[in-house]
Amino acid sequence: MTTIKLYNTRTRSKEVFTPIDPDNVRMYVCGPTVYDRAHLGNARPVLVFDILNRLLRHIYGDDHVTYVRNFTDVDDKINATALARKEAGTEGTLEELVQQRSDETIDWYHQDMDALGALRPDQEPRATEFIPQMISMIEGLIAKDHAYEAEGHVLFAVESYAEYGKLSGRTVDDMIAGARVEVAPYKRNPMDFVLWKPSSDDLPGWDSPWGRGRPGWHIECSAMSFELLGESFDIHGGGNDLMFPHHENEIAQSRCAHPSGDFANVWMHNEMLQVEGKKMSKSLGNFFTVRDLLDQGIPGEVIRFVMLSTHYRKPMDWTAEKAADAEKTLKKWYRQIGLAVAGSGEVHPQVENELRNDLNTHGALTECHVLSNAGEVTTLRASMELLGLVKDPIPEWAMVSGFTDAETGLVRTLLQRRDNARKNKNYDLADQIRDGLANAGVVVKDTGGEPNFEKSEKFDANKLSELWEVQ
Repeated sequence: MTTIKLYNTRTRSKEVFTPIDPDNVRMYVCGPTVYDRAHLGNARPVLVFDILNRLLRHIYGDDHVTYVRNFTDVDDKINATALARKEAGTEGTLEELVQQRSDETIDWYHQDMDALGALRPDQEPRATEFIPQMISMIEGLIAKDHAYEAEGHVLFAVESYAEYGKLSGRTVDDMIAGARVEVAPYKRNPMDFVLWKPSSDDLPGWDSPWGRGRPGWHIECSAMSFELLGESFDIHGGGNDLMFPHHENEIAQSRCAHPSGDFANVWMHNEMLQVEGKKMSKSLGNFFTVRDLLDQGIPGEVIRFVMLSTHYRKPMDWTAEKAADAEKTLKKWYRQIGLAVAGSGEVHPQVENELRNDLNTHGALTECHVLSNAGEVTTLRASMELLGLVKDPIPEWAMVSGFTDAETGLVRTLLQRRDNARKNKNYDLADQIRDGLANAGVVVKDTGGEPNFEKSEKFDANKLSELWEVQ
C-alpha cells in the first residue's frame, strides 16, 4: 500500500499514516457555526481537508473512506439573529426562526464551498440532531466523576483527566494564566468547561436531567464523532485556532467517556490566513467572505488555487497579485486540457508523492507547472483532478470563443511547444508553428501573459490538426 505521511499535532512529528481499518478510513473535521456567510479564513480548512479526503479516496478507494464534517447550529449568535428577526415582526416561533437561519446559512455555505470545488463530506451532522446523544455522554461523565452539576450547569472537571493540555502543550496553570476563562462561583476549577447550560424561556432549549437547557460547544463534536465514527477513528482536523480549548476539551471528554478508545489517532491543524500580509479583521477593512470574492468576479477555481499554493501548516497570505497570477495559470492549464479526454491519463507520480508527503499542495502545483510546460496534457488533467481543479466543461472565463475544447487545447499546446522551442533556441520549429497556426486561420495575440487567440475567416480545423505532427 502506498505510504502517506502526515504531521500529527499530538506527537509533534510527521508520521506514516496507518489507518485503523484500511477498508473504512475515518476522518472528522470541525465544521462551521452557521450564523453567517463563511469568510475566507473559514474556507482554508475546508480545502485542506478536501485535498486529504481526495487523496485518501484515491489511495484506499472511494467506498473505503468516511468523511464527517459537522454544522454547529446551537449558538448564541444564531439565537441573537433569530431574536432580532422576531422583534422585527417575522412570523414564527423562536425555534422556527433559529431553524430558518440555520437552513439559510447552511445553504449559503454549500453554495460557496461548492464554488471552490470542495466535495461534500459523506455525512454533515447538525448538532441539534444529536442532543440525546450529548445528554447520554454527559450523564456518563457525571457517573464516572469527570463532570459535576452546579446551579443548573454541568461542567467537566479538568483535574479529573491527567493528560489535559497535552495536545496544545500547556499546563493547566499556563492555560489559566494565558486564557480568558469564564469566572463563575460554581466552578471548582477556573478551567472547568461547560457541558450543559440552562436556557431561559426565550431561548431554544431541550429537556434534560439538569433542567431545560442546551449543550456546550465542545460536547457536540465528541458526541457526533462517537455516534458516526466510533470511539476510535483515524484523523481529526481543523484550524489551529481550535487546538485550544475546543480540541483539548474534546479529547478530555471523549477519552473519559470512552476510556477503552483512543478517540482520534492523528490530529491535523491548518495555519491561519492573512490578507495582504495582515490579519484579516473588520477593523482593518480587509475582512471579506468567500461570496464577496465570487461576487467580485474572482472564480472559485482561482480561490482554490491560491489557497493550495501554500502548505497547510504555514500561514497563508491572500493577495490580489496571487489571485491574478493564479487566474493566468489556470487559464493556460484549462485551455491545454481541453485536448485531454476525461479519464484518459494517470496522476503524475510526483504529484501524488507531494500530496502523500503531508499534503504538500505547493509541491504538487509546482509539478503541474512542469507538466504544463512539457505539454503532457493528459497527465496534467489527471493531476489537476486529484487537486480538485478540473471543471467540465472548461470554465467560461477560461474559454476561447468560437473554438471547441479540443481545438482550444490543441492551439494552447502548440503555443507551449512554440515557447519551448524559443527557449531552446530552436527558432526554425518556433517559426514553423507560428506560420502553421497563421495558415490554419488562428490569429495569435501575444500579450506578455497568457496568449490570446481567435479564429479568422480562413480557419481550417484540418490544417490545425496537421500541426500536431510538427516536432
